[in-house]
Amino acid sequence: MSVKPYESDGSKREQVERMFDAISPKYDLLNRVFSLGVDQGWRRKVIRMVAAEPVEKLLDVATGTADLAIMATKAAKHVTGVDISDGMLAHGRVKVEQKGLQDRITLQQADSAALPFADGAFDAVTVAFGVRNYEDLDKGLREMLRVLHPGGRLFVLEFSKPQRTPMRQLFRFYFHRVMPFVGRLVSKDSAAYTYLPQSVDAFPEGQAFLDMLTQAGGREAKARPLTGGIATLYTTRK
Repeated sequence: MSVKPYESDGSKREQVERMFDAISPKYDLLNRVFSLGVDQGWRRKVIRMVAAEPVEKLLDVATGTADLAIMATKAAKHVTGVDISDGMLAHGRVKVEQKGLQDRITLQQADSAALPFADGAFDAVTVAFGVRNYEDLDKGLREMLRVLHPGGRLFVLEFSKPQRTPMRQLFRFYFHRVMPFVGRLVSKDSAAYTYLPQSVDAFPEGQAFLDMLTQAGGREAKARPLTGGIATLYTTRK
C-alpha cells in the first residue's frame, strides 16, 4: 500500500523529495517538539546496538539532517549518509561541519532503490524513520542488504502503532490531530504532517515487516518495541 504526500503529478519518490525539501528548515525543531526529545533516545539505542560489534564502514539511509549519522561516529570509523532530499542534506552538512566531522562523515544524494555502492561495501546499515517513505519497500530492503557484507547487520527504526489501551487511543489522537495541526503552523506546509500519520498507518509493521526482511534475504530478524510501541527497532543480519 502506498500513500501519496501530495496530490500532484510525479512518483512517490519525487513527491517525498519535494516534501522533505520544503520542511527541511523546521525538521529538527519539529522532531524534538513532537517527541519531547524521545526520538534522540531511540537513535542512541540504535547506536548502542551497532557498537556491540566492530564497524569500519556504516551506511545511514534516509539520513535526513544527519542526526543518526553523527551519532554513528561513536560506533563506526566512517559513516556515509544518503538521502533523496538535497534540502535535508544541506542542513545535515552544516551540522557535520559544526561538529568537525567532515573527515568521518560523507553525505550524498542517492535513492534507496538504487544505492550507488558495491555489493558488501558496508559492515552495518541503519535507517531511522525512512523506510515507510520508500517508493518500493521490497526493493529498498534488498538494496540495503546487498551493500552489506555477509554477516553485516541492518537496523531499521520506524514508527509503529501501540496496541494497548489507553496508549493506542492517545497515540492516535496525538498523531492524527495534534501533530498535523502544529506541523502546518510551524512548517507552513499543508501536506507534510498529514502525510506522516497516513504513512505510519500504511506501513506493514511487526511480523509483516519481519517477514519482508526475511524474504529480502535477511536472517535472524527481530522486532523490539520502544516506548510502549510508539516506535519499533527492527534488526536483521545478511
